[in-house]
Amino acid sequence: MPSAEAAAAGGRLRFRTRRAGRLAYQAALQLQEDLVAAHRRNGEDTLVLLEHPPVITLGRGARAEHLLRSPAELAARGVEVVTCSRGGDVTWHGPGQLVGYPIVDLSPRGRDLHRYLRELEEVLIRTLAHFGVAGARIPGKTGVWVGGAKIASIGIAVRRWIAWHGFALNLDPDLSGFAAIVPCGLHGVRMTSVAAELGREVSRPVLEEALISAFASVLQIDYAGEHGNPPPP
Repeated sequence: MPSAEAAAAGGRLRFRTRRAGRLAYQAALQLQEDLVAAHRRNGEDTLVLLEHPPVITLGRGARAEHLLRSPAELAARGVEVVTCSRGGDVTWHGPGQLVGYPIVDLSPRGRDLHRYLRELEEVLIRTLAHFGVAGARIPGKTGVWVGGAKIASIGIAVRRWIAWHGFALNLDPDLSGFAAIVPCGLHGVRMTSVAAELGREVSRPVLEEALISAFASVLQIDYAGEHGNPPPP
């Protein structure tokens, strides 16, 4: 794989995917920690794709009043509450979301966090467009929106210029999970999903393939296949 220095000289970076299925949030954090550490050894970017059991995560900018139910009440409903190191406020994850955690070296990309956030938005916008859903940005609000409703949330962290955490795209989740929070700290926001916008379900594997293609195109990085598998033809 090209090093950061090779990329800066005109070489192409590569990434692999790791599809982790349904994974508890703490286990996903540990997986990301492991991949960040491995990146320092092998220089390989990784796009982790998974979904979580019901969990509410509190980012670095979270405010207590944006959690509308007590942790005890949420625990009784089977919803975990976790404080984490990503940017942003509070969000909900659960079955029916496509969660992506790119482990990406930002050094060959100019160490520009704002540019990287806009690139992740563009990945999601192109993925949605593939299925006929018109995703868009709203100035000053990170994430992706459809007709004023939020369909995808983004929150990242960076360690020695390796980015981790990432995005959550609502594929076909039970959107009532968001009623326990003020999503991303935005009062009055309405959440939507791909299934709600299309009036039908979209196959997760098909959507993942569209997202992988958009990720490679937007970040100008070659797809080297899944971990343990050969590159695609």
